Amino acid sequence: MGKNTSFIKHTSCESCGSSDANAVYSDGSAYCFSCRKNTAPGTQDIEIEFNVIQSQLTLDQIEQLPIDTFRGISKKVLYNAGVKIEYDDKRNITSHYYPITINKKVKAYKKRIVVTKDFRVIGKAEVPELFNQVNSGKRKNLVITEGEVDCLSILEMLTKAKAQFDVVSIVNGAQSARRNIASNLDFVNKYEKVFIAFDNDEHGIEAAKDVAHIIKPGKAHIVNSIHKDANEALSKGLIDEYLQDVWGAKVYKPDAFITGEKIWQAFKERSEIKSIAYPNCLKGLNDKLFGMRLGEITLFTSGTGSGKSTVVKETILNLLDKTKDKIGLISLEESIGDTATKLIGMSIEKNIRMPGDVTDEEARKGYEKVFGDERLILLDHQGSVADSSLLDRIEYLAALGCNYLILDHITIAVSEGVDGATGNEAIDKVMSSLLKIVKRYNIHLTLISHLRKSSGEGKSFEEGIMPNLDSIKGSGSIKQISFDIIGFARNMMAVEKRDRNIVKFAVLKSRFSGDTGMCGQAIYNVDTGRLNYNESNLAFKEVL
Repeated sequence: MGKNTSFIKHTSCESCGSSDANAVYSDGSAYCFSCRKNTAPGTQDIEIEFNVIQSQLTLDQIEQLPIDTFRGISKKVLYNAGVKIEYDDKRNITSHYYPITINKKVKAYKKRIVVTKDFRVIGKAEVPELFNQVNSGKRKNLVITEGEVDCLSILEMLTKAKAQFDVVSIVNGAQSARRNIASNLDFVNKYEKVFIAFDNDEHGIEAAKDVAHIIKPGKAHIVNSIHKDANEALSKGLIDEYLQDVWGAKVYKPDAFITGEKIWQAFKERSEIKSIAYPNCLKGLNDKLFGMRLGEITLFTSGTGSGKSTVVKETILNLLDKTKDKIGLISLEESIGDTATKLIGMSIEKNIRMPGDVTDEEARKGYEKVFGDERLILLDHQGSVADSSLLDRIEYLAALGCNYLILDHITIAVSEGVDGATGNEAIDKVMSSLLKIVKRYNIHLTLISHLRKSSGEGKSFEEGIMPNLDSIKGSGSIKQISFDIIGFARNMMAVEKRDRNIVKFAVLKSRFSGDTGMCGQAIYNVDTGRLNYNESNLAFKEVL
């Protein structure tokens, strides 16, 4: 081959009969990778075609390729690992070939094209061993790297430092690390210590933790180095420094396990949690719950028509007054117009029931109080609550910056199923998803839930029976996942009008304080549409 020749195509070889081992170059010369016959320039017919994809070498042809040092890695290390290289006509390395083994036999090669850094696999190896696993298993400790070059780099370091570790690499990059390790977990768990030396970037760090999760507890050590990867350290001659990073790696402990000062820090953080008091009409709740907090789910539950939506609207008006936070309301039983009408009326203390109950000027004043600064966002669900898009919208509100979300109500949200699940399974899925949203965005979520049809005491909930935890309709996950549960009752059948408008409250569950029991009453003012704290507890004694 001349200095300016380039590869054209693979053809058959007349000498050995190979169908595609004969490489033809632009000067008419040829070289057969099978029988190694050189053909002089000008003797081969050349038909140059543009955009032709050259055929791949076979496994046998790759095994015949030479070995040469690259990126600071010696021929000895490359030879032991079975790595091959491919040149262009100027003796520049164009590709690396890394063996992929199954049951200690080479079944494929991973080809890395130097210029583009692209990879392709030649052969078939669906469940491969780790790179260099075929040469491992004799030592006590194992290092796992993110790529073959880093594996070879650490092997080079160990050779120069005269230290003994087994070193392997995952074969498909960080995104497939867990799967690659899992399929070779018996091999990995045989070692006393396993050092995970992935790249020092976001993907590498996350992949290292993901892999450490599945390795036998106490074995995994995640290497923390200032270098991007092992090859960078090798190229800079910082062998001792990098190996110290490996040997000094600490045992991996999942984030879920906390010890020492971190426990004290968690205690301090909890003691500094900010609570927002409930409105004065619900001040009995503050005595037991100390208000509401971000990162929690509060459930309100009562019989039909007992005032759940009114209680929720009182909390919304209170949040608008006491905070500067955004609030998201998903009301599945009301239209946007109905919700706006009630909130506007409550803000000006007028119960808007019929046209003409308030003037436009009065209504506008109420509108500005509630909606003027655009902190209260309403979801127009348009009657569609049957799919997981509702959860997506709830998460969107959280991402939008709503620190307080209200879902009225959870029973309707799962009534037609979610992601193919129905009944209690659907409720479990939704509650789990809601908890994740609450924790991910550190928000407070208020849920409304219906009750079962019967109280089990001979009277209905609408006759003033206070619900208990088992009265909540649906799956047990509702009461298990909720942090606070507030039950309330109204005797809609009472003889006296005043008694019919009295709502009594009870804390059924409080994860924060642990304090439960009856906590006061509120009375509904029909003229203002508002709840007021009932200073007198004389009424309604028969259901206390």
